[in-house]
Amino acid sequence: MWDLIGVDRPDWRVEIDHHDLYPDAVECVAAARRAGLVIGIAGNQPTGVEAALHSAGLEADFIASSEAWGVAKLDRRFFLRVTDEAEVPARAILYVGDRLDNDVVPAHQAGMRTAFIRRGPWGYLHAMKPEVALTDLRLDSLHELANALAPEQH
Repeated sequence: MWDLIGVDRPDWRVEIDHHDLYPDAVECVAAARRAGLVIGIAGNQPTGVEAALHSAGLEADFIASSEAWGVAKLDRRFFLRVTDEAEVPARAILYVGDRLDNDVVPAHQAGMRTAFIRRGPWGYLHAMKPEVALTDLRLDSLHELANALAPEQH
């Protein structure tokens, strides 16, 4: 794109701190960790997001950007890479996303289970689409997922 408009590519620096994350994100990742699950975070992001998310407090087994992998979401190879990194069968993965076109549908096609989170503009717009029926789980927040992962209190 930068060549097309005739300007130098900007020097992107990914800066993320704890306050940039949704309040329930760290809690959900921690609940998944306590449940003994493999946690992966991967998205269409520039290189550098990996270190930024680690320093923001997300403790995941892997964090990856599409730029670092050289393949972006929608491409089946992106979802195969998630499976490879997680080192579990696709069917054992719950892929959580706020978009049907970019997250739920291709993850479902790759054999993963899917959770659609109605969050942000895409989440609310896509919640009205018929493809939402493909999801295994529908969430309004990651608190719901964290609560489902928590051991029952007696």
